[in-house]
Amino acid sequence: MNNRKRLTVADLRTLKGKRQLSMLRVESLEEAAAAEQAGIDMISVPPPLLDQPGFKDAAPTIFCVTSLSYGIFATPKEYLHAAFAARRAGADAVYCAASTRIIRRLAEEGIPVCGHAGLIPAKATWTGGFKAVGKSLETAVRVYDDVRHLEEAGAVMVELEVVPAAVAAEITKRTSLIVMSMGAGAGCDGQYLFATDVLGANRGHYPRHSKTYRNFAAEFDRLQNERVNAFREFSADIASGAYPEDRHVVGVDGTILAELINALENHHLRANRKEAD
Repeated sequence: MNNRKRLTVADLRTLKGKRQLSMLRVESLEEAAAAEQAGIDMISVPPPLLDQPGFKDAAPTIFCVTSLSYGIFATPKEYLHAAFAARRAGADAVYCAASTRIIRRLAEEGIPVCGHAGLIPAKATWTGGFKAVGKSLETAVRVYDDVRHLEEAGAVMVELEVVPAAVAAEITKRTSLIVMSMGAGAGCDGQYLFATDVLGANRGHYPRHSKTYRNFAAEFDRLQNERVNAFREFSADIASGAYPEDRHVVGVDGTILAELINALENHHLRANRKEAD
């Protein structure tokens, strides 16, 4: 039985600098349940997963951050509505890559917010595409300023993505935010990866910071081949008469069947006579 206590924002702040936190992006009930059973500290989930009936049972004690995807919402009011809906559904915090104006408004209502700094995929055009941010003095200072502005706006966490490890470590020392590293090194407060990369379920590009622990893609291929083979065998059994067998159908007493045949024949004869008349 799992007796661990659900982490709170206060707990996470107490743990800052004490030990490395673990966080996964999960997108199914099965992944959420596995993260819970494995003792992962935090998960990030898409909003629709929160609404699935079994979510709270799958991850009853794990700290849950749900994403308010950048570009879907525009105004502070829209973000507030989405954030409150997420909180009602069971989210402990919301991820938000919008402006500090939006984050400040969420924080004013007591909503815990996880911001984003470094490589922000939705804003990557401003930093030169999908590559490390903070390798020069100018860009490293800019990342620090971004983190500081998030802190001033009232955020409680920040995802620091693909920032040089030494730079990230220095920034982490100088902020009260819980800094979750996605490719930003062990000097942050915790490590964050996507479950699809950890499981080897991603058929596309694997980022350098990811680490793959299983090969689910190969297992998916094996299962798909098994599906095809099973369907072929089913089709062949139909063609040969091997399916259905007696055990697959419901029987009937012979006397009743004989009476039914007689009744159907009489019904058929009466119908034919009526048509002839």
